[in-house]
Amino acid sequence: MTTAQQAENKNQQTRTVAELVDYIQVLNIEIQELYCLDEIPWVLGVSWGKDSSTVLQLVWNAIATLPPEKRTKTIYVITTDTQVENPVVSAWVRKSMQNLKVAAKRQGMPIDPHLLQPVIEDTFWVNLIGKGYPAPRNQFRWCTPRLKINPANQFIREIVRANGETILVLGTRKAESVKRAATMKKHQVDRVRDRLSPNASLPNSLIYTPIEDWSNNDVWIYLNQWDNPWGQSNKELFAMYRGATADNECPLVVDTSTPSCGDSRFGCWVCTLVNKDKSMEAMIQNDEEKEWMQPLLDIRNELDIQDDRDKRDFRRIWGDVQLFERNKDGKHSVEPIPGPYIKYWREYWLRQLLEAQTKTRRTAPENMRDITLITLEEMSEIRRIWLEEKHEFDDSLPRIYQEVTGEEFQDPRPGADYSLLGRDAWIVLEEICEGDAMHLELMAKLLDTERQYRKKTRRVGIYETLEKCFNTSSRSPEDAIKNARLKRELSEAVSQGDVAKVKQMTLGDVAAINEVDEGKSESDEEVTWASMKFKKKDS
Repeated sequence: MTTAQQAENKNQQTRTVAELVDYIQVLNIEIQELYCLDEIPWVLGVSWGKDSSTVLQLVWNAIATLPPEKRTKTIYVITTDTQVENPVVSAWVRKSMQNLKVAAKRQGMPIDPHLLQPVIEDTFWVNLIGKGYPAPRNQFRWCTPRLKINPANQFIREIVRANGETILVLGTRKAESVKRAATMKKHQVDRVRDRLSPNASLPNSLIYTPIEDWSNNDVWIYLNQWDNPWGQSNKELFAMYRGATADNECPLVVDTSTPSCGDSRFGCWVCTLVNKDKSMEAMIQNDEEKEWMQPLLDIRNELDIQDDRDKRDFRRIWGDVQLFERNKDGKHSVEPIPGPYIKYWREYWLRQLLEAQTKTRRTAPENMRDITLITLEEMSEIRRIWLEEKHEFDDSLPRIYQEVTGEEFQDPRPGADYSLLGRDAWIVLEEICEGDAMHLELMAKLLDTERQYRKKTRRVGIYETLEKCFNTSSRSPEDAIKNARLKRELSEAVSQGDVAKVKQMTLGDVAAINEVDEGKSESDEEVTWASMKFKKKDS
């Protein structure tokens, strides 16, 4: 293996074709030696872009020249489908996985392909439309762990549990970015064996990167000059790259140091971590047959706005008001941190997505007419979240689905259509609350909490749950924000030991209550916003 390491030290940007041929021969021996050295299984992560395809092809060719009796160690080939991939790339991936599986069986290769997906609770639309998570930003990149890291890491952990350890083979290259090069060099320092780097996030797994010092030219020369062993056309891959612009393909992500789709060429079509989806824009612009993807690009661009505060709750997702210090245009202020999308906008995004799905199924090429932007299982989970966690018992999802698609929503979840409350009760409640959103929210939570506990054999915890409803929903937005600011100031005064300010603030609260509570006797209960809000108007 030392010969290959010495060859790497040459300037790869000026490597000739003849030198590349010699180096590949050396690398072929290195892969064979590493494969036959022990019984540790390999996990080869591919995204089916140019880099990971190169590594897979190198490994296949090296192992294929071994005698059949030496091909005893399984090589697991894993691909993570985020379910929001660029549809053209997603179709390519599925076709590639199928071809790989058939060819491996036919040629007697120890390759076992697996197409991984995030669990239903972690999918993009369940989090954005169901829970109301805002479109991902660098400050809140919630998508990468859920959609990419977790599925791959879960699979790798299962292999480690079954075998004790594993070797993860990746197509990462130093030439991809300065950050990537620095990370790879850092891991090289801690190498426990030649060519194998430790994996900081996955114990008992080592990383092997056979093309870490290759240039872009090396990759494309190899793919265009060496035949694909599982029957896939590398020229199709080249044409797909040529039809788009920007950096590199989306890599298999196994830790937070690996760049996600935000720095990739082909990534999620909903990605808001980049300024523009240049690859999809180029595909639509350069190829009339891909104009059907325009509704997807429109949704992505509508999600990607700088200020979406008007679409989001003033509380965090668990119901508390949290404040942050803001400096804008030289003005300092303490503002609430925006929370999840409010009900209107979650329903809006669902409608937009279903309309895009309906339209693309009519206008896409024949081989793409079965495109699915959101699955039935995802919509079932979104419906459950809206009903059970957000207490929105008007059950709007089936209605929106039928209005857009013209079809009745068939929920696969047992008992999903049974409810004591529904749209009619919601309309009555809206009339009673007369446009007061917080009043409506509190009443809906109280009623639905009672409904949920009514179905239980024991009602343990109902009072605590009802109290939580009041704690999160019984104040107007203005009062809730004011209360959060008072708590913040009081906390700061306590931490600074400012006794005078603490007394002033606490006595001020008592005075404010007394002003509101005119004519109230000492034996009466404490006056709160909720008790005042829901008094009869004539009292």
